[in-house]
This record gives sequence, C-alpha cells and structure tokens, in this order.
Amino acid sequence: MADNVTMQIDRLDAAIIEMFTDEPGLGVLECSRRLKVARATVQGRLDRLHRGGVITGITPQIDPAAFGYPVITFCSIEISQGMGHETVFASMSAIPEILEMHTVSGASDILVKIVAKSTTDLQRVLDALAQAPGVARTSSVIVLSTHVENRILPLLHAAAAEAEDS
Repeated sequence: MADNVTMQIDRLDAAIIEMFTDEPGLGVLECSRRLKVARATVQGRLDRLHRGGVITGITPQIDPAAFGYPVITFCSIEISQGMGHETVFASMSAIPEILEMHTVSGASDILVKIVAKSTTDLQRVLDALAQAPGVARTSSVIVLSTHVENRILPLLHAAAAEAEDS
C-alpha cells in the first residue's frame, strides 16, 4: 500500500481483526458464526484488509523470554557522518538479537530493540553493535518491566468509530 493512501475501517473490520488477534487459529467460518455475518463477508473483509495493508501478515506472536532471551534493551545509535542508514542497517542485520530497527529524529539516528540472555550476554551484543560499520556512538536502556506492548486494538476501535462518525 502506498504511504500516502489510508484505508478506512469500520466496526465490523475492527471486530474481525480483534477476533483473529485474540484467537489466531480461528477459522473464517467460526468467525462469521460468532459475528453473525456471512462467511463470504468475513473472507472478503480479510482479503480487503490484506490488500489495503491494514493486516500485514498472520504470524504467531513469539516471546523471546520463553526461549531464553528475557533481557530487553532499547539502544539509540548515532551513525558516522557520510554513512547512509541502509549501510548501517545491513551491517546490523547480522546480529540476530536485534528485533527492530528504526530511523528516528532527535539526538540519535537509529533506535533498535535488542533481546539478550543476560546482562553479560547483552554486553556481548552491544559490543558487536558498537563495532558495526558506521556506528559512531550508542546509548542503551534496559527494560525493567513491560506494561503495554503492541497496543493496536484500542487504536483500531477508535479509527473505526471515527470513520463511522464522519
């Protein structure tokens, strides 16, 4: 989907997305039964939401802590002048503990989310990151507790309500 094109969603779209978010293994037929709409309606809505880029994939949510990576860290990175972001991203993509990479505004150039097995392991990951070509400086913070993560459904419902009110 183009960056400048947005797709309006309604309350049924939001209900369908919420149902599949809460129960990823749910079938289209069961979803249609619970929402009291035709199976073809649910399938058509899902297809439209995929084409429109609202739903970008159906994947399991994975918790790195469950398989040995409980330490979460956010690291701000300043890149060397004259070095492009893509070059830095390419070098950092070899570090599997980096889960997310974002170009940001502000004092730093890039923000990454990192997981590690322990603080000792985190030091190894941060050392590898600091040695990546184009990285001039890093600053990191360790997450002590997560209260909200991937909070999309309230925004989805607000967008659906706003679309219906307009």
